[in-house]
Amino acid sequence: MARSAFFFAAGIWIVQQFPQLPDDWHWLASACVLIGILLRLKFRKAATFLFGMLWAIVFASIALSNRLPIDLESKIIPIQGRITGLPRQSDRRVRFNLTDIQGPEGIPKKLRLSWYNPKDEIKAGQYWSFSVKLKRPHGNLNPGGFDYERWLLSEGIGATGYVRDRPSPVMVSDKSSFFNISTWRQQLSDKLNNAGVSSDTIGIIKALAIGDRQELSSAQWNIFRNTGTVHLIAISGLHIGLISGLIYLTVVKFWARTGVLRLSPHHAGALAALFIAALYASLAGFSVPTQRALIMLAAVMFSVIWQRNVILSNTLALALFAVLSMDPLAILSPGFWLSFLAVIFIVFIAGGRLQETNRWLAALKIHWAMALALAPVLLFFFQQTSLIAPLANLIAVPVVSFLVVPILLPSMFLLGPIPELAEPLLLVVDTILKGLFWFLAELADWPFAILSYPQPTLIAVAFFVLGVFILLTPRGLGGRWLGCLMLCPLFFPSLDRPEDGGVKLTLLDVGQGLATVVQTAKHVLVFDTGIRFDSGSDSGISVLLPFLHYHGIDRVDKLIISHGDNDHIGGAASLLRGIRTDAVLSSVPERIDHVSADFCRTGQSWLWDGVSFIMLAPDETASFRSNNDNSCVLKVVTEQGSILLTGDIEKNVEAWLIEKYAYDLLADILIVPHHGSKTSSMHAFLQAVSPSYALIPSGYKNRFGFPHQEVIERLDDLNINWFDTGRHGALTVTTTKRTLKLEAQRLAHRRYWHASP
Repeated sequence: MARSAFFFAAGIWIVQQFPQLPDDWHWLASACVLIGILLRLKFRKAATFLFGMLWAIVFASIALSNRLPIDLESKIIPIQGRITGLPRQSDRRVRFNLTDIQGPEGIPKKLRLSWYNPKDEIKAGQYWSFSVKLKRPHGNLNPGGFDYERWLLSEGIGATGYVRDRPSPVMVSDKSSFFNISTWRQQLSDKLNNAGVSSDTIGIIKALAIGDRQELSSAQWNIFRNTGTVHLIAISGLHIGLISGLIYLTVVKFWARTGVLRLSPHHAGALAALFIAALYASLAGFSVPTQRALIMLAAVMFSVIWQRNVILSNTLALALFAVLSMDPLAILSPGFWLSFLAVIFIVFIAGGRLQETNRWLAALKIHWAMALALAPVLLFFFQQTSLIAPLANLIAVPVVSFLVVPILLPSMFLLGPIPELAEPLLLVVDTILKGLFWFLAELADWPFAILSYPQPTLIAVAFFVLGVFILLTPRGLGGRWLGCLMLCPLFFPSLDRPEDGGVKLTLLDVGQGLATVVQTAKHVLVFDTGIRFDSGSDSGISVLLPFLHYHGIDRVDKLIISHGDNDHIGGAASLLRGIRTDAVLSSVPERIDHVSADFCRTGQSWLWDGVSFIMLAPDETASFRSNNDNSCVLKVVTEQGSILLTGDIEKNVEAWLIEKYAYDLLADILIVPHHGSKTSSMHAFLQAVSPSYALIPSGYKNRFGFPHQEVIERLDDLNINWFDTGRHGALTVTTTKRTLKLEAQRLAHRRYWHASP
């Protein structure tokens, strides 16, 4: 069964690499016939592989058919629907999912909406009537970045949008079905807010109790991430297994004392454990780890009921089949790989060993072995891993698993009917978590707590994991030394750096903002840092740092903030906190916190690895009043070609640049000023620069209408090839001594769930 599960998963994984799905349904009949032939010929592995591909294609086709029709995009649509999941609150905005939708034909079954400055408190289970403006699933697409479009597809969300204030939204009903799990979670969340728990731990308690991690602060996330304990701050498979085991043993002992013989104690314990596990998993929204844990637990408990022996490999294979059958896209999730690999390693390390060892030494071995084995997977997905995770988990896992969760779960059951009993238990949990968090915070401050590394190849990851397996085999088996050799490829990453005299520029897709990374052979420059959002997140956290880690960059030699608008300076603080930055230039140095910044001025220049950097503006003698016109303007010159970065300058500065520099403005690549606003990119300026490519940093269907149609027409009139980040994703220009190449992320790395350019 394990081999069949492997080939089924392999078939599903192959489909996730497709740039587009087959659009002719004749392939379905052909695939079914071929599977039948392979089964008849007893080629079961090939048939299972093909069946995995077939199921992934069918699942994806059905999911894609639920997307918003193009003719409804950006139109005002009256709808009614019920809020599901826990709404995400911020200072000015609440985000939520909407289901049970009534509206025009073609409206998807599930929407992701934002509501700015709502007058009412938004809660799960409410049924609302309002007007919305929707757009098809679309997200920023960058190397090393989060794929929002894939997440929307896996969540079954067919459109995103926002609620309009006119006509005024109306709550139709605030009552929902008794069996609506979202309502239960909302009620528990509200009761926890009033339970007297401190603000320092309320986010952690909600994460462990109802799977809601939105109230964790960025500082808390950093500590959990740096100590490798993020997996504990959720309703995980470990917690479900532990609680189920405790329930099973308790019910077995209690039932044996009742003398009821119609149902044996073991049967009663197994059914009770399954019920509690299902209830606990539902509070987490049935995430991949909880799905896997619940399926494996069900297999074990039913074997108890039917009095059958359990083969762990078959149980794990069954969980793999079930998880991927429910959601083939789960195979691309980090949680999928970390969850299954963790279970495999625990079983491999703890089972089948004849030598008796001290329990503490055995626990320590499991922790360091798990940290070693899962490190390449973490590096592949996040380009970071914690070096102190074994020590942190050695303390945190027992505290959370044997103290916090066993006290927290009964307190949640008591919170509704008998809050007087629940609140003292929650205060005990609060005290324990404060002590644990203090310990983790101390560990997180250790130097070299986190290892940042370029993304390894899949082959290097596979060899490393297999090498750890070999090293963990029992002593006495030959060939264990091969495990050391198989670890080696991970330590020799392939770094895609420009050659001397060349440059690599990446205009990142940060929505309606600007963030650019310029790399030479040994240096890195960041020009602007994107936007800061009302939710507290920003482009520095979500785009810039992941991009730099993805490419193995651990230092920025120079940061330039062109001017002080939020869509250019918004991610600067996060970038400066997250990575060493040697120098900062800006037209508004007083706006840069925590570092000493200098003014950018005309005439500044430097040479890196055969590449010249020249600051063209602003000029102290020129008197431009607006922030936009005082933007830093930088020219990058290589042997093969040159690049002009312009910030948000408008027509007055464009005219000044033409007068001051004339032919020196010529550039092969132009980062179009002010996101393609019609007040910039005048015909004379475009003619003076005369670029081969014009790159426009603009958000998809942004409210400003950038790039403006007039600008597009000017570019077309001058036969200038143009690309914009909203439609094409991140744009990368690479120059060498021989060529100049441009790559659009949405074209070069397209997957079937990505919106077409």
